[in-house]
Amino acid sequence: MRLVTYTLGSSGARLGVLVNGLVVDVERLGASRDLAWPSDMLSFIDNSVTLLPALRDALENANGRFPGGSAVAVEDVKLQAPIPRPRKNIFGIGLNYRAHVAESAKSLDTDKDLPKQPVVFSKPPTSVIGPGAAIQHNAKMTQQLDWEVELAVIIGKTASRIAVEKAMDHVFGYSVMIDISARDNRRAGQWIFSKGMDTYAPFGPCIVTADEIPNPHDLRLWLTKNGVMKQESNTKYMIFDIPVLISDISSGMTLEPGDIIATGTPEGVGAGMSPQEWLWPGDVVEAGVDGVGVIRHPVVAI
Repeated sequence: MRLVTYTLGSSGARLGVLVNGLVVDVERLGASRDLAWPSDMLSFIDNSVTLLPALRDALENANGRFPGGSAVAVEDVKLQAPIPRPRKNIFGIGLNYRAHVAESAKSLDTDKDLPKQPVVFSKPPTSVIGPGAAIQHNAKMTQQLDWEVELAVIIGKTASRIAVEKAMDHVFGYSVMIDISARDNRRAGQWIFSKGMDTYAPFGPCIVTADEIPNPHDLRLWLTKNGVMKQESNTKYMIFDIPVLISDISSGMTLEPGDIIATGTPEGVGAGMSPQEWLWPGDVVEAGVDGVGVIRHPVVAI
């Protein structure tokens, strides 16, 4: 299933599921069956063990015929970030593709050797924006605004000290994230300020449930700037795959339902270009992961 958070007109954000060009409202579909289903993504993920099969059953039984007021054409709604306000910081993974390690060593003074453990940083909830929202360029803060396309993993079940072999049981689904970075705001090797400013985590357009992605380690991911391809690779080139990331993070920090892991970016970032390229007001960034989705964002001055 493809779950979204959407608004319609002046209404508040609601939980929907994409079905043949329609957004079906989950709470209203449940009400038509006398079931109290949630209207927001985090509440759904919290109870996904029971809600996912129930929602799947309801959609199959509906056979494309939905109760009045429960379905609307996708082009008539505004998609938000699937989780508009994560409960805690996004777990970012740095230097997780071999070719990106090499380009970063040349341009960003990072270690040329492959990391022996996942490099973990974070992006605060306030950095999240939804599909189509503007990435802010504050010239007083940065002259080196950069892009990184990433596969995002959404946790579905609490994970604490989880073995690699059991880690995938804790995945709820997948989405697309762009890790925007102000390269000139790294502070003594600490990345959170560089990567955590407002609008620096474009996220969406949906969460694809894990059952629809049988192999998340063989997905093409790509990014364009103003229509020109800048990044194009495959998740099979991750140094640390998803089970290793979940096991490593959960060895010391409990992962909870709704937590997000941005799994790292391949080569092709602006800092690695010769000459280096950066994002400026008026640019448009588009990024996608095959089988998951595509997001597109303008860059605006503030």
